[in-house]
Amino acid sequence: MSNIAIKVENLSKAYRIGQKESRADTLGGALASWVRAPFQNFKKLRNLSQINANSNDTDIFWALRDINFEVKHGEVLGIIGKNGAGKSTLLKILSQITEPTTGHIDIHGRVASLLEVGTGFNPELTGRENIYLNGTILGMTRREIDRKFDEIVDFSGVEKFIDTPVKRYSSGMKVRLAFAVAANLDPEILIIDEVLAVGDAEFQKKCLGKMQDLSGKEGRTVLFVSHDMSAVQRLCSKSFLLQNGIILIQDTTEKVISFYLDPNHNIISFVPEDSLIGLLKVEIINPQFKIVKSIDVQSRVGINIFYRINNDQKTSYTLGINIYDESGSHLFTSHDVEFARKNISFKRGDYSCVVWIPENLLAEGVFRVSVAGMSYNPYIVHFHVLDATSFFIVDMLDGTSARGNYSGKMPGQIRPLLKWEHQIN
Repeated sequence: MSNIAIKVENLSKAYRIGQKESRADTLGGALASWVRAPFQNFKKLRNLSQINANSNDTDIFWALRDINFEVKHGEVLGIIGKNGAGKSTLLKILSQITEPTTGHIDIHGRVASLLEVGTGFNPELTGRENIYLNGTILGMTRREIDRKFDEIVDFSGVEKFIDTPVKRYSSGMKVRLAFAVAANLDPEILIIDEVLAVGDAEFQKKCLGKMQDLSGKEGRTVLFVSHDMSAVQRLCSKSFLLQNGIILIQDTTEKVISFYLDPNHNIISFVPEDSLIGLLKVEIINPQFKIVKSIDVQSRVGINIFYRINNDQKTSYTLGINIYDESGSHLFTSHDVEFARKNISFKRGDYSCVVWIPENLLAEGVFRVSVAGMSYNPYIVHFHVLDATSFFIVDMLDGTSARGNYSGKMPGQIRPLLKWEHQIN
């Protein structure tokens, strides 16, 4: 038996899109267009389902182009990319909802998909009836569904409303029941889209734990699409990055996320010739001085700055960083104030320094770094690179961080582990 659960070869998907019609400016032109219209409409209708693999017609949009990858049994594969990259289209094809334009797919195993809120549910049926409907679609017998029923209802947390029509469920309730059905009806392959973002934080944690159990303990295959880099990092050993319908990189999850966050790979070389100093590159390192992109919330973050002195001179200068969250909010600034007070002779050449952000300071999420070089008396900014690098903080949810055993959404972009002193009589 092959160890491959999913194999995709040269997969492409094209859609015909509407084009703006030209209108005649004269009466003669309008009459000619009226005469030609039936023939033009017949030609458009005939070509709706005829798309050549090499076609570059302006009315054809390629949502996916030459996708190739394979997933082994028991692997968890992450799929990341910006909105419109083609992630959902790919999952719909793998779920056999949409047909590909070209290419070949081999799937070995029963597939359960959770692509949109309430996917596969009949809104007129109750939660109980939809469980049996979905199980039947997956090829399960009534006895098999009976055996799993209590487990599904307990996991979803909608027991009180299990005999209520699904059309009366909230979005969160639909997601809870849909995931419980998809994960517990013995699928060999589970496909999960960003839909989990609709659920509350506690349920998201349950879902991530369930997917880890499915892949680790039960050897099931999981395809996971998410914009939450922390969740992808925790769950997926391998990932690939989609952009404009093509795969840019397939590798370990950390390398793929690194590429996604820093497509220029930290190669900056911002060194003006008429400036005292210039920036060469910036790296994120862990306490072992290994270059990384993800850091645990309880580990300090090192920002390794490489810069160049253009001329031999004796002067004072300093470096500074600014930290921003993913939305662009400025969190804090730090300058090397001690170094700025020193008056040191420097020779022309390349130098480096590391600034450390303390552990248990930043919360989970993506953070961007700008780097500047300045001198004083007079004050001159020699360089300021706004998007020099980025990194993301991961909380491994082991209960020892500042969140403790709380599994809900922690507000704010910093999460210091403060000291609390109690006086108990």
